[in-house]
Amino acid sequence: MRLASLLGPDIKQILKEDPDQIRDLLDEIHPEDLADIIGELDADEAAELLARIPAEDAAPIFERLEEHEQEELVEQMPAESVAEIASEMSADDRADLFSNLPEEVGAQLFEALKKVDPEAAQEVRDIEKWPETSAGHLMTTDYVAVSPRVRVSEALEIVRKRAREREEFVYVVYVLDKDKLMGVVSLRDLLAAEPSQGIAEVMRINVISAPPTMDQEDVARKMAKYDLNVMPVVAEDGRLLGVITIDDIIDVLVQEQTEDVQKIGAMEPLDVPYFQTTFFSFIRKRAGWLIVLFVEEFFTQTALRHYDPVMEAVKGALLYVPLLISAGGNSGSQSSTLVIRGLALGEIKLQDWWRILMRELVMGIVLGCMIAVIAMGRVLMYPDQTPLFALTVGITVLAIIVAGCSVGSMLPLALKRLGIDPATSSTPFIASLVDTLGVVIYAHVAMVVMRKVIEQHG
Repeated sequence: MRLASLLGPDIKQILKEDPDQIRDLLDEIHPEDLADIIGELDADEAAELLARIPAEDAAPIFERLEEHEQEELVEQMPAESVAEIASEMSADDRADLFSNLPEEVGAQLFEALKKVDPEAAQEVRDIEKWPETSAGHLMTTDYVAVSPRVRVSEALEIVRKRAREREEFVYVVYVLDKDKLMGVVSLRDLLAAEPSQGIAEVMRINVISAPPTMDQEDVARKMAKYDLNVMPVVAEDGRLLGVITIDDIIDVLVQEQTEDVQKIGAMEPLDVPYFQTTFFSFIRKRAGWLIVLFVEEFFTQTALRHYDPVMEAVKGALLYVPLLISAGGNSGSQSSTLVIRGLALGEIKLQDWWRILMRELVMGIVLGCMIAVIAMGRVLMYPDQTPLFALTVGITVLAIIVAGCSVGSMLPLALKRLGIDPATSSTPFIASLVDTLGVVIYAHVAMVVMRKVIEQHG
């Protein structure tokens, strides 16, 4: 972004004085940096800049723009110009472009694309028919395929020809027989093999693949497990539909992690970057959860009101309520974060709930004892507080932390079992739930430990 802020004014000046110099200047800059520069320009200036660049050079820049930036440019530029750029984009990025556009704008652009490149338009339809978060929607149809009857030398020539036609890295060559995947050959194995060898002799038939309906998070985990840079998407009948590359998986991981973090913070995920999100969108995405959490705290207020006689009877009891319930909320948040992350990485399964509960109970007891000692020491610092009240606070802290660990670890698993995203069990939600439990626990511990004091007050 720093490069964009430095070069942005120069680009604007060149557009005004000598637009033809733009092409020579941009040859020396990486497409990612060019995308940052275009993002800093006004929509009309960005459209003019892209118009000065050949479609094959503009495509890698356009692919790297944010979704809202792409939409602005599509609406600013002639449909025919955008269609030419789209025809040079990789198939998956092209399909993503159409998925993100308003329906009317997308339809107009699609008609233009059909005239420019009917094959590219068909690829958009082939990818769009799959669910948005599935392997089928994530894949690209740009790959190198050969017949099982060709020799290594012929396969290498096909790779060279493809490399000259498109600026893409070839990870593997797919061996197809009537569109069915027979095996794969890595570029390394292809180069190491004898030119006269048949491709069937060097291909691997044990191919790690994904069905088109597999969720993108599961695809990411599978590729990470097998250390793959690219993975084929195969239909039930064995036909190769497309491939998923590592750069798309990185995008998926960033997207999913961002959504989970925002959900954990008790808000709906943002569709666009922070500064591009409108004020009312923020209100809509944040207000719902804030209202739910506020209403949830009614239960805490009701519990305090119900046990008000107990709190009145024990001198200074109310002063420790925030201290005690915050300990439970914090421990619950820690447990939920660990479990949510474990579920996301596939380290934790639903059937592991009993093991998790036992671990969290033991950890809750150990952590609770540690915090209880500190809490009791804090109470005894005041001369007007009794050892009996310090014991009440200590036992309460222990019980609340155990409850927090248990609730925080089990709630994400329960939501997962119900088919709800575990990240929905946000930190504030668990904290609010444990607040109510904390008040109830505090009151009952006081009624047991300080029964005589309460009876005397009554």
